[in-house]
Amino acid sequence: MGVFGFIVSRIIPAFILLFAIIIGWLCSHDSPEGIFFATLGPLSQGILPPTLIGHGYMKGVPEVPHGMIPLSRPKAEMFLSLPGNEKMPQNGIGMCCRPTAYDNELVRRTILWYLLNGGRHIDTAYLYLNHEAIGEGIKMAIDRGVPRKEIFVTTKVDARNFGQNATRNVIDLALKDMDLEYIDLVLMHMPSWIYQAGECKTLKLTNSECREVAWTTLSNIRNEGLVKNIGVSNFNIRQLKEIQGLNLAPIASHQMEYNLWAPDHTVDIFEYCQENKIAVTAYSSLGGIFQNAKTKTIDQLNKIADAHDKSVFQIMLRWALQKNAAVIPGTGNPKHMVENLDVYEFQLSNEEMNQLDALRSDEKMKEFYTFLGPDSLD
Repeated sequence: MGVFGFIVSRIIPAFILLFAIIIGWLCSHDSPEGIFFATLGPLSQGILPPTLIGHGYMKGVPEVPHGMIPLSRPKAEMFLSLPGNEKMPQNGIGMCCRPTAYDNELVRRTILWYLLNGGRHIDTAYLYLNHEAIGEGIKMAIDRGVPRKEIFVTTKVDARNFGQNATRNVIDLALKDMDLEYIDLVLMHMPSWIYQAGECKTLKLTNSECREVAWTTLSNIRNEGLVKNIGVSNFNIRQLKEIQGLNLAPIASHQMEYNLWAPDHTVDIFEYCQENKIAVTAYSSLGGIFQNAKTKTIDQLNKIADAHDKSVFQIMLRWALQKNAAVIPGTGNPKHMVENLDVYEFQLSNEEMNQLDALRSDEKMKEFYTFLGPDSLD
């Protein structure tokens, strides 16, 4: 048959069959994108994901001591103002994009550790598939003395679920899964996908029309008191103006990638939000999504860290706080949680802030930023 014939007759059909099986498996779930990321993320690190082997088998987050009681909230804690005199803790925990964020047992432990260590801002999304475990962690913390009114919960509705019925269903499900009477902040997760799916596709809506319906639905849910604030994530300026032009609920917050190496168009979006009193939550605040470790090699960062007896990551978080952004570093390590929260009681000088700002224009630093940004989205 020959090598070429063997490849054509056996190997290629096998790959096609495997691909079809995988696509069918993903599409059998309500959130195929969520299943894809929850599977690929751990596999990329050589870890069998809970989507394949079930929950409770992974390691990475220690058990919380039975007798542990809540520690005090961080001294000099900072907040961002939201509409209606609401306040969002400026330092939170992100529950995405690491293996321990997808195993229910480890998610419960993570949330309990974080809340008992004084943290109060939890960021998740329908797409992350961990609402139920987060709700259980919150309940465990409340049982140990953490007041619900102090806990700020953010979740997101992905573009597949934009629409009148779909968006409301996601909010209802989120409230049920997390066993909450209200959610503090709900974001429209992405302005559009490469393709359209779900309710908007059925109704043949454009991306713009789809966003309008979703925002109208979220505004109505906010008026009902089930959600206190609504916002967006990964929008560009044109899309922000589009939502503002609807004259419905104000955009309370915009979650976007923002760090020392943000390109000009990202900085423009950040400044637009500041000018329009839209609170910004920065993700990937410790560097590009694949380059966190490289940040520890930058001389200027190390010098400033040494001067304050802090880590490089703490300096980067403090820089973002002083830029008036909230941060949501993700970790399942209790020691790292404490370190991430320990960024309130020192301050970077104007000179140090200027030195850090200058890193963005250093051509050698471009490798630290890999996100394509929202400008390419419709």
